[in-house]
Amino acid sequence: MGELTFNLLAWFTLLSAAGVVINRNAVNAALCLLLCLTGVAGLFVVLEAYLLAFVLLLVYAGAVVALFLFIVMLLDTSGAPRSLPRRLPLVARVLAGGLVASGVLSFSARARLPVSEAVAAAPGVGGALKPYAYQLFTTYLLPVQVLGFLLLAAMIGVIVLSKKFEGLEDVK
Repeated sequence: MGELTFNLLAWFTLLSAAGVVINRNAVNAALCLLLCLTGVAGLFVVLEAYLLAFVLLLVYAGAVVALFLFIVMLLDTSGAPRSLPRRLPLVARVLAGGLVASGVLSFSARARLPVSEAVAAAPGVGGALKPYAYQLFTTYLLPVQVLGFLLLAAMIGVIVLSKKFEGLEDVK
């Protein structure tokens, strides 16, 4: 069951990452990025790395994607087609396809790595969240609060800058 879940989440992550690259609309690409990061967090959960999954969802999926969306909405970009030189994308496509094909061939040619019994029986280090939570709420409380305040100020600044005020020309 675990391998099936891992494979489904891996395919979901790959497809949403392809959606980030393929989408011309910046808002849709940012939402596909959110789905991709959620898939990666799901992979971390399957691998029992709960702290990494939580931090990824909190920091990247929560803050970074929200800032991307605010910036995209502030700039008011449209998905208009651009004129690109024909030769450079063809070279890049061939090079990227060759790299992907060589990676797939090298992974399929190798067998699974052997796992020794000593490595398999070793206890996980850093699996408990209690020491991290203690450090977060004691030693690093002030930096976390300052960072949260700065993100809030940046979000309010983007909202204020993106508003279009009527009649401000007469105030000057």
